[in-house]
Amino acid sequence: MLALLSQQDGVPLSSDVIAGSVNTNPALIRRLLSMLADAGLTTSQLGAGGGALLAREPAAITLLDVYRAVDDARLFALHREEPNPACMVGRNIQSVLRGVIDDAQQAMEASLAARTLAGVTDDVVRTERRRERGRHAREAKRG
Repeated sequence: MLALLSQQDGVPLSSDVIAGSVNTNPALIRRLLSMLADAGLTTSQLGAGGGALLAREPAAITLLDVYRAVDDARLFALHREEPNPACMVGRNIQSVLRGVIDDAQQAMEASLAARTLAGVTDDVVRTERRRERGRHAREAKRG
């Protein structure tokens, strides 16, 4: 969604148009746009021709900003029930795994913080150009 908005040069997009790109329901897009707006990543322009816009430059939006805006869950979760305290494994497994999970969460967040929406959008454009070059090369071979 945000990569699509970053390609619009300030032209707002309706939730219907975004939903068409994402191949999902416009109601889901509106819910996500609301979450992104609450985080200061998108804004809305009302009226005819209105829709969603980026609230900041793509280079100023990290993937960690996006992750935190739409997902408050942890990367991994421990089982809700406490294991058997009479068992050596049950007694200790959650504290051991908590450290592993915390390390993984920190690594993922550091990776997301190092990447921006601008970088993702640039990668999308580069990938599309490679795809087009490959398609043109296949067409030239055929004929």
